This record gives sequence, structure tokens and C-alpha cells, in this order.
Amino acid sequence: MDTRRVTATDAALALIEKLKKRHGDLMFHQSGGCCDGSAPMCYQRGELQVGDQDVLLGEIGDTPFYMSASQFDYWKHTQLIIDVVDGRGGMFSLEGPEGKRFLTRSRLFTDEEWQQIKGDDGPSFTAVASRPLPT
Repeated sequence: MDTRRVTATDAALALIEKLKKRHGDLMFHQSGGCCDGSAPMCYQRGELQVGDQDVLLGEIGDTPFYMSASQFDYWKHTQLIIDVVDGRGGMFSLEGPEGKRFLTRSRLFTDEEWQQIKGDDGPSFTAVASRPLPT
């Protein structure tokens, strides 16, 4: 049973490592559909300021992955699986010059996984506190 909120494919993890060698520590933010659609955006850590309305979902490749609280409320029953495909991605995301783009795939948590995530008597996962990372 895998109850992580966000995971990554081997191809995505390999690209993350390549980008870390070039740019240093990284961070992700799941875009909410503005300039770059709803793509996972990769930045140098600290380049995008996270705030009180951002939720830390977890880490992929030792890299924090954030999403806005409002978007998380919509996706809370879902595991995000970050993958990479050929093509041009978001103009602000670091993988663009590689001819690759990060892509979010998803799957619904099973009933058993969801019960484990939210706990028998606890609140839903939306109570997670957001935490800005130090730069």
C-alpha cells in the first residue's frame, strides 16, 4: 500500500537529478492552471515563494513538492505521480531546455488507503499545515 501524496517515475527522478546537478536544490509547485496550465513546475529552491495557502505534499527525489490549498482540496483523494515526457513544458519550469516536460498523472486512493491517510477518528488531510522552506 502506497499512501504517499506524491511519487515520481524513474524517468522523472533521473531528470530531477540532472537538474539538481545543473541548478542546485530544487522545489516543485503544482501549477493551478494559469500561464502554464496545470503542470508540475520545477524551480530552484526559493525561487518561488510559498505562502500560507500552499501545502507541502511530500518530496520526490529529495525535492519538496507543493500545491495550493484550494487545489489540494480538489485532489486530496488522489495520489500524484510525476512523470516526464518529450516536449516543451512550462516556460518557467527548469526542464524546458532539456526538451522534456514534467507531467502529473494520478490515481485515486483505495478506500483502505484513504482510511489510513485520514485516520479512523482524525480530520481529513486538508488540516496539513503549509511550511515554507528555508533558502
